[in-house]
Amino acid sequence: MKKIGIMGGTFDPIHVGHLLLAENAYDTFGLDSVWVMPSGNPPHKSDHPITQQHHRCRMTQLAIADNPHLEYSDYECKKDGFSYTAQTMNRLKKEYPDCKFYFIVGGDSLFEIEKWFEPETILENAVLVAAGRNDIDCDKLEEKIRELREHYLCDIRILPVPGIDISSTDLRNRVKEGKSIRYFVCSDVEKYIYQNKLYVVQK
Repeated sequence: MKKIGIMGGTFDPIHVGHLLLAENAYDTFGLDSVWVMPSGNPPHKSDHPITQQHHRCRMTQLAIADNPHLEYSDYECKKDGFSYTAQTMNRLKKEYPDCKFYFIVGGDSLFEIEKWFEPETILENAVLVAAGRNDIDCDKLEEKIRELREHYLCDIRILPVPGIDISSTDLRNRVKEGKSIRYFVCSDVEKYIYQNKLYVVQK
C-alpha cells in the first residue's frame, strides 16, 4: 500500500514554511509522495478575497518543480463550489483504495478541526499529521491529541518542524509595502509574484 501525504492550503502565496513541512513529512513517515493541493474555493476564506486560482496553482507548481517527491495536485481546484477537506478525503479514499493517506496540518489546526465540516470523515480516512512548532504549547497539543484519539478513535501523529514563523498574510503585506520577500519564497515564485503584480495595490 502506497503512503501518500496530502498537504492542502490556499497557498496565497506558497512559501518555504510549506515546503519544509511537506519535506519533513516525506522523510519522517517514509511517504512515497506528498501531493501539494491548492484549495479551490475554501469556505473559511469567504470573508476576504483570495488570489485567483490560476495564479495560486501556478505558484505551487513553480515552488515544487525541482522536488521529485512533491507532486502538484489540482484535485480541489477542479471542483465547483466550496472545497471541503472531508469531501476531498472521502473521494480520494474511494478512488485510491491502494493508498494510505497522511493529511498534513499545522499543529494549531488540531484545536479547530472539530469546527470543520465533518471532522470524523477526515479522521476516518487519513492519518492526521500535526506539525509541532515552538509557538505551540506541547502539553496542550498532547492533551488535544489524546482527546481527539479517544473521541474519534483516530491516528494522529506529531511532526517536529523547524520554528520558522512565516505566514502568507505577512508575505502579501510585505509585497504591498514594497518590502523584500527574498528567501521567504523560492526564487521562481518571487519572480512570478512581481511579474504578475500580485499583492500590490492596483492604481
